[in-house]
Amino acid sequence: MLTLGSEPAAAPTTSDFIKDVTEADFLAEVVQKSMEVPVIVDFWAPWCGPCKTLGPQLEAEVARHKGRVRMAKVNVDENQMIAGQLRVQSIPTVYAFFQGQPVDAFQGAVPPSQIKQFVEKLIALGGDDGGLADALAAAEAMLEEGAHGDALETFAAIIGEEPESADAWGGLIRANLAAGDDAAAAEALDQVPAAIARTAQIEAARAQLQLARQAQNAGPLGDLQARVQADPDDQQARLELAQALHAAGDVEQAIDVLLDSFRRDRDWNDGAAKAQLFTIFDSLKPNDPLVQKSRRRLSSMIFS
Repeated sequence: MLTLGSEPAAAPTTSDFIKDVTEADFLAEVVQKSMEVPVIVDFWAPWCGPCKTLGPQLEAEVARHKGRVRMAKVNVDENQMIAGQLRVQSIPTVYAFFQGQPVDAFQGAVPPSQIKQFVEKLIALGGDDGGLADALAAAEAMLEEGAHGDALETFAAIIGEEPESADAWGGLIRANLAAGDDAAAAEALDQVPAAIARTAQIEAARAQLQLARQAQNAGPLGDLQARVQADPDDQQARLELAQALHAAGDVEQAIDVLLDSFRRDRDWNDGAAKAQLFTIFDSLKPNDPLVQKSRRRLSSMIFS
């Protein structure tokens, strides 16, 4: 990320946030850097015609935002291992990384309008001020203190003023969940405007609703622990154990179980362990130390 100092400094140049990346520094320049700011990864090759058009267009759009998003250019001829790990089958292929994981992607040449939309969506995921900050902060404080009814009223009032406030809609859903009203939370989720339906705030609320529903069906912890102990390769038992641990409030242990499942067989049940990890990550704040630590552990397994 750009460093601000007390002494005057020259304006950042394009090279500060657009770099050629190899297998040697992919983990640092993409995975770890994306914990601070979104990173776009452009897979290209010198012989690829469409790459010669798409690459400069991406660079121009990234440069326009002056460091709010970064770009890593990966020559697939020279870095085949990375391309293989991300299952790049044709070029150009573009991935977006945030918080250590791929969050979006597209293949082939696309029009400038789609490039602009892709970059702006990623920047929004990185975090922009949604407005009515004081009211939102007050509603969040009510929720934290257990005043669910007051929080619900405040979030609803904010939505009345700002119908597309992702923070307010996410708060409304979370407040319903905290009050134990899963049905009202699901109803609110269905009413979220399409324009904000895939924002980080709504994805977090959606993940929390999914976890709440799983908690209702969680099996006995002791029985599940016994199943895993009897057969460490029983991936279904491991998944159910993680769900039960999360339902019991032991989030860190649930993550540990899922990471171990991923290590043993990452492809089991269409990557169910990874999917459950993402659900938990999405349900928590991106800057939560547990999320950051666990994302790094998962990334090290993926890119090792």
